[in-house]
Amino acid sequence: MKKIFILISAALLAAGCTFLDFDETSSLNSRENMYQNYSYIQRMLTNIYGYMPGKDIVAVSDAMRECGCDDAEFGDPSATVQRYGNGNWSALSTVDTQWSLYNAIRSTWEFLESIQTIDISKYRYDVKYSQWLEHLKYYPYEARLLKAYYLFELARRYGDIPVPMKMLSIEEANSIEKTPFNDVIKYIVEECDECAANLPTTYIGMLDDEYGRVTKGFAMAVKAKALLYAASPLHNGAADAAKWQEAAKAALDIIDSGLYRLDPALYQGSADTQDKWFASPEVILAARRSASQSFERYNFPVRFTEGKRTYMSGTYPTQNLVDAFQTAGGYDITLGANGWETADPAFDVSNPYEGRDPRFARSILANGMTFKGSTIETFVGGADYSATRADLGSPTGYYLRKHVQELTSFTPEAEVSCQHSWIVYRYAEALLSYAEAANEYFRDPDRTDGTLHLSAREALNQVRTNAGMPAVTVNGYDAFKAAVQREWRVEFAFEDHRFWDVRRWQIGASTQAQIDGVQILRVGGNYEYSRQMVERRTWADRMNLYPIPQKELFCNTNLNPQNSGW
Repeated sequence: MKKIFILISAALLAAGCTFLDFDETSSLNSRENMYQNYSYIQRMLTNIYGYMPGKDIVAVSDAMRECGCDDAEFGDPSATVQRYGNGNWSALSTVDTQWSLYNAIRSTWEFLESIQTIDISKYRYDVKYSQWLEHLKYYPYEARLLKAYYLFELARRYGDIPVPMKMLSIEEANSIEKTPFNDVIKYIVEECDECAANLPTTYIGMLDDEYGRVTKGFAMAVKAKALLYAASPLHNGAADAAKWQEAAKAALDIIDSGLYRLDPALYQGSADTQDKWFASPEVILAARRSASQSFERYNFPVRFTEGKRTYMSGTYPTQNLVDAFQTAGGYDITLGANGWETADPAFDVSNPYEGRDPRFARSILANGMTFKGSTIETFVGGADYSATRADLGSPTGYYLRKHVQELTSFTPEAEVSCQHSWIVYRYAEALLSYAEAANEYFRDPDRTDGTLHLSAREALNQVRTNAGMPAVTVNGYDAFKAAVQREWRVEFAFEDHRFWDVRRWQIGASTQAQIDGVQILRVGGNYEYSRQMVERRTWADRMNLYPIPQKELFCNTNLNPQNSGW
């Protein structure tokens, strides 16, 4: 059986202290003992993998980060995630702080320092000895790449951050100064380049056929992502074209590598589909979770939970997001004051959830769609409608579809739990990164040169063709930029992109003030649709970056100044 190297689950971190907390009562009572054989060394590296943030979760166990932007609303109005929208977060009352990733970075430096002197030659007569040595030569680069990834997660939240260059003592940790954002990115890129040159493209065919370990492709992906953020308006106020060129080249390196390709079957099918993601030609890295029912308990329409959900929760897509999905013919469609509005002559406005971009039905459950053999009814008085949140219905008129495992069952004595995999990076991201960066660099979607030989339009349309959508034909820099931003939103709906894109593009003031839903009335055999405001939200440009937690400023005054506006 294939062996999954990382299960980013509560079990790993809740099993006790990390392996750095040695138990003096056991044989593992020293730093040296922790590196005495291959198994222990592997466990130390696995511990570093275990810090990888869960892409799907923010602040509380059942709130997706999209609930903190205009793509979704969370069911519980008192949940921590609501602070993003009501403005009640600060350095004293943080949301989604990942400052704890410095524990991961310290663990990484401990590992890198310790592995330099390991000697397992006493096991040289073991039949697996040569394979152990083959794996061990990759371990330092895996650890360094994870460190680079963790630094990126911190930098995109806080901007300027400390970058430890060794395992720090408590005194050193409480006095280290911040490194400017651009220098952080430079360090990440240098680490990724060296790791990419020394990591394999796959571990299949090696000892244990391990999935889930970071590879050459993921090193290239972290580099491309870091450079895209560095080139974006939030961190590129001078609009330096060279930064866009560098970001485009990094994304093109992934495209030209030939290691990956788009997979039209991704996000289609049932529960077993996610088990096959590790073999998908599109997935560069995915994190696998243990089988559970919790995600479905939070996000199924309540009537399918057999009474297992008795409190407000759930991620509910907004009308704001629904309006981003075009018709199947490639025309815009919005729900306005006079109902559905589109220039598509083939579109039937009386059936607004049919004939849409195929990604719509993969991401969102809407009125009239089929789910678990039943028809979803979000019209007023329907089986899935609720006039108030207290009744556990959708506050927006929509339910989440992406990531939800329909095979999950809450039927007594026939319950089914499903495994979930969360994609950290996939090939479509490289294509959209290139489309965005190349358009910004050339200021023309069709221009190329000797280095950037693919046009922005060609890259974007590869993603659309894979999704079953017609090519984008708009001309000019501005129109194409809007098309790229729309594509990011619909292709990566509920994959932890929109929240960050709003910030790196600095578009919060124009997009985050209000979220809307839909009200549907059944009149005879027809439906009438009207746009309904769900919530007014608070936005301030300081929210483009997180505040440094005040407790960290108390511990280390060198982390001052606080991020602007906080």
